[in-house]
Amino acid sequence: MNLTDYLEFTTETAYLAGKLTLGYFQAGVRPDYKKDDTPVTVADRLSEELIRRRIEERYPDHAVVGEEFGIKETQGAAFRWFIDPIDGTKAFVRGVPLYAVLIGLEVEGKPTVGAAYFPALDEMLCGAIGLGAWWNGRRARVSECDRLDRAYLACTDPGSFAKHGRQAAWERLAQATYYRAGWSDAYGYLLAATGRVEIMVDAIMDVWDCGPFPPILAEAGGYFGDWKGNVGIYGREGLATTQKLFPEVLRVIEG
Repeated sequence: MNLTDYLEFTTETAYLAGKLTLGYFQAGVRPDYKKDDTPVTVADRLSEELIRRRIEERYPDHAVVGEEFGIKETQGAAFRWFIDPIDGTKAFVRGVPLYAVLIGLEVEGKPTVGAAYFPALDEMLCGAIGLGAWWNGRRARVSECDRLDRAYLACTDPGSFAKHGRQAAWERLAQATYYRAGWSDAYGYLLAATGRVEIMVDAIMDVWDCGPFPPILAEAGGYFGDWKGNVGIYGREGLATTQKLFPEVLRVIEG
């Protein structure tokens, strides 16, 4: 399958949705709060509407899964899109520029194409299986670091590990690595794919939070999946790292 058209469509759509969100960024937008106590804004909803509209116009037979407007099923669909219109809404509403628009495409059950656009930074990370991973037009590559004790570790919310029963694993990773960083959300996965951190972890993730990352990390020479070593987006948690450090990271997590 030639994925070039899908990659171009995905990156263009993420870019357009991202530019829409900038009209609301650092503009005093007040969030509403969903049942799970996570914030949502008018920018989230408008961004997802734009993305869904473009998919419906271009690929009407494809299934769609979005954070704000749920699932559009299409019988027998081999193509399924995953949309997070603003990943990092907590950062967005505080004026922190690390939020992203995330779009991933699954083909016959396999994550295949993805784009993560960071509008406030104007950074585009994208990739497709067999076509490479790209960061603002340059090849994205994971770090060459081969020592865990010199590795940089990123996360989104250190408090989430205890909340989801992963505190011990987090503490082992933190102790085994050289430096720990936060305020990451999707930006931590960009950092992992571009070699600026060696490990990014999240204790909890929905499918729309990670749709783009398996193909991007794979094409950048790394891994994205769950904490058990399973590639994909359905593990309800996130781990990105390099192939060199992957076995050791898993050993530390498992204790």
